Amino acid sequence: MALPPPTERQARLIWSALSGLAVATLVALVAGLVWALGRVLDVLGPVLWPLALAGVIAYLLDPVVDFLERRRVPRGRAILCVFALALVLVAGVVGSVLPRIITETRELVQRVPVYAARVEQTLERWVRQPPALLQRLLRLVPSRPAPPPGATNAPAATPGGLTNPPPASTETPAAEPPSPPEATPGDTRAHLAAWAREWSRTVDPAWLDSATGWLTTAAQKLGAWLFGQMGRMASWIGLLLGLFLIPIYAFYFLLEKRGIESKWTDYLPLADSRLKDELAFVLRSINDYLIAFFRGQVLVAICDGVLYAVGFSLIGLPYAVLLGAVATVLTLIPFVGAALTCAAALILAVVTYGDWLHPLLALGVYGLVQFLEGFVIQPKIMGDRVGLHPLTIIIALMVGTTLLGGILGAILAIPFTAALRVVMFRYVWTTRPTPTPAGP
Repeated sequence: MALPPPTERQARLIWSALSGLAVATLVALVAGLVWALGRVLDVLGPVLWPLALAGVIAYLLDPVVDFLERRRVPRGRAILCVFALALVLVAGVVGSVLPRIITETRELVQRVPVYAARVEQTLERWVRQPPALLQRLLRLVPSRPAPPPGATNAPAATPGGLTNPPPASTETPAAEPPSPPEATPGDTRAHLAAWAREWSRTVDPAWLDSATGWLTTAAQKLGAWLFGQMGRMASWIGLLLGLFLIPIYAFYFLLEKRGIESKWTDYLPLADSRLKDELAFVLRSINDYLIAFFRGQVLVAICDGVLYAVGFSLIGLPYAVLLGAVATVLTLIPFVGAALTCAAALILAVVTYGDWLHPLLALGVYGLVQFLEGFVIQPKIMGDRVGLHPLTIIIALMVGTTLLGGILGAILAIPFTAALRVVMFRYVWTTRPTPTPAGP
């Protein structure tokens, strides 16, 4: 018997159920992919993080290499010149700024108790003699009624009584090992055998079991400690090897740029077709977003860090170089890094000087740096390129460090976010053409 076709309402319900099932399946697949990717990164982290950092360095140094190449310098020689200049700059920073950062960090750690005591004294002074503004606010708060006279919060005393003396200990003293029986000098072997039999009767077998268990546990802990030390040594060796490979990878990325740009589509495992062209377009769009982020946001963060260090030094704020170095790292995260830098500068100004002038000067430095970033630095560095939205960068970094883990997850979260943005705008959030009305 043929079933009647579904009504319009039933058809909408069926399609809604199928759409919900498809969305749930896609969410499950994405969650499984992220989980599997996190496990892969745990295994391949020592191999991937040098490649990721080398790619970032190549993005940053490529404009300088292209500039020298346009001046008729061979590309290999231009890369070596740029590397030499970068090495000189890094050596200068390490030799001049890094000792200052270490010194300021040590001084800050030593003075944290002093700052904490100063804050406590300030709070106590405010409690004893509140400022005028705080007094006005306290007058607006209704006060609680005072307790009636004679009332006390102390608990009622209970009638005393004689306490029972503590029970005597029922533990029996440990048995002393028996002294060996007297024997004649000529019967030493028999004497030792008799002493051993008496000792074996007095020794508790449970004590022997506990001693054996303690020795076994100690041996296991010692073996685990030795293996842990070997694992740490191997991780340090891998870290040093990865640091050594970063400039090598970056050099070949820069050297083979022309070949990669012209022939990378030949290595796609697809025949020449519309699908291959579409995949090439998506990958090029992802690369443009990565260039806009790493070549733009990193340089902007470096400029912000230098400006913060100079500005805080000019107003006499302590640990200005340390604040600038921290700001260079934090301002990679838009809005959040700048807010944290401003909060740290305000706290240092308050606990160091205890007045209103230096916090206002710190706010002035923060506002000036933000003004220069928004109207001078970003337009010069970013140009007309549209990168990732700041909110997208914040969410990507948080998700990458949480799900993928560590610095490698934070670095790889940006390419994945760029890929997701390109795919969504290309295939999901597309603007459909409006149908033209039919003519008469």
